[in-house]
Amino acid sequence: MEGMSPQEAEAELPAVAPQLRALRRRASLTLEAAARAAGLSAAHLSRLETGQRQPSLPMLLALARVYGTTVSELLGETVADRDAVVRAADMEPTVAGGWTYFQAGAPGRGMQALRVRVPHGSQGDIVRVHPGEEWLYVLKGRLRLRLGDTTHRLAPGDSAHFDSLTPHRLAAQDPDGVELLFVHTLLQSPTATLCLGPITGEMP
Repeated sequence: MEGMSPQEAEAELPAVAPQLRALRRRASLTLEAAARAAGLSAAHLSRLETGQRQPSLPMLLALARVYGTTVSELLGETVADRDAVVRAADMEPTVAGGWTYFQAGAPGRGMQALRVRVPHGSQGDIVRVHPGEEWLYVLKGRLRLRLGDTTHRLAPGDSAHFDSLTPHRLAAQDPDGVELLFVHTLLQSPTATLCLGPITGEMP
């Protein structure tokens, strides 16, 4: 923040160092093995565990996968008081960019689960690129999914699981639209940020 020293800025970040070391030991991993699995150097992971460096979100996502936990737990957040079950009657719709989203999981976890309705002709030209992973499952209608330079057409019962850093576009193929189950690993991401940086262009 403006006018804030680096030391003060770091103090505002969650104290993740104790959690990182404890979770690595709980997973029975050496420093070298954990760093290799997360795509880091052992020296870098050691600095994260001793608080000399602060991890980025992609690092937290990688370490959470290696340790078999969530980003929330890495950050030391408690989740015991959150409801594990979300009732259909409690799913309030949110409309963003023409899409309708229903929150299908507890907020603030390492994954966000949504039920999504995509109308025909809505956001088909938006390219999404962001850290994390995505998994989607087609409930109703047909989906046109562009991953990089490849276009896939998914019918009800089909699913896709991909790295979100791969440029991707989603569009309903049928006039009646498409309905999806959607899970992604963006921590505490507002629904609207699923529609990142429109890049217009026709989708073949």
